[in-house]
Amino acid sequence: MTIRIAVIGAGLMGADHAKIVAEEMQGATLQLVCDMDVSRARKVADLYGAADVGNDPEAAIGRADIDAVIVASPDFTHASLSLACIAAGKKVLCEKPLSQSPDECLKVMNAEMAAAARFVQLGFMRRYDQSYMEMQQALKSGVIGRPLMMHNFHRNVETPASDFTGAMAITNSAPHEFDVVRHVLGTEYVSISAFQPKRSDALVAPVVMVLETEDGQLVNIEINNNAAYGYDVRAELVGEKASIAMNQVAFTRIDQRLGQHTGYDADWRGRYYDAYRRQNRAFLRFVETREFPEIASSCWDGYCAAIVAEAGVKALNEGRKVAVEMINKPEFYA
Repeated sequence: MTIRIAVIGAGLMGADHAKIVAEEMQGATLQLVCDMDVSRARKVADLYGAADVGNDPEAAIGRADIDAVIVASPDFTHASLSLACIAAGKKVLCEKPLSQSPDECLKVMNAEMAAAARFVQLGFMRRYDQSYMEMQQALKSGVIGRPLMMHNFHRNVETPASDFTGAMAITNSAPHEFDVVRHVLGTEYVSISAFQPKRSDALVAPVVMVLETEDGQLVNIEINNNAAYGYDVRAELVGEKASIAMNQVAFTRIDQRLGQHTGYDADWRGRYYDAYRRQNRAFLRFVETREFPEIASSCWDGYCAAIVAEAGVKALNEGRKVAVEMINKPEFYA
């Protein structure tokens, strides 16, 4: 049986998901590309051989010829479209965030629990990145001993919009780190502090966060949305016996004029293409087997990221350490 997939959103991420469905997911068919701009949907559909296009996402979710859905539309639509998928009884791979509002995340969780089945796989794709998988394996195998600290930085060439703020760095960029660090360490956060260095121009200064975990580890996260030199994500996990660090991914270097040159990607898509491919294949198995993927992010993880981000913004605005306070994890998500 071929799984017929609708991709909602035909922007950068929607187009990338359409490509993966069409070229990398044996057993799946790109049935529909949906976007408010039908001409943009048509362009992606023609490029990757989709059977149809549309501009009404809820109608697309309800179609009889759609078995599963990938949501790559604007962030503010994610919770409502996930709810629509649950109501229609269809599995959904939803790009992060589930919502920036913890209350909206809880609504989706409650709908899923009321249905007594998992429907939403959240697109925190870094869990499927080889670097983080090897870090987690090194921790589980005991190679590095008990974990003490995790250092992380996430740098972009420039901010995506002129009105971007330090708070948006926490709510838009940092959730990937919030989630993958929780996943690697297998623990929750209890507090967060956030700082920004001063600068004299109009660019958003880096945001540096320090988080404490339930297990007594320290985690620092730097988000620099104006690094200028390229897209660069790195991490180091420090244990009592050893440390394991992520290498910058570069397939070649140029040796020239008494020096060496290594390039950087302009954005995240090339760096994490393999992670997206693994994630999407795991989603296909989820649709086929109804078994939630072992390492995938759930609605609970979306709620946790939203809570941490909310506390981080408060810490930045108030200049103090803020407690991370979450509900108890429902047994449903254990």
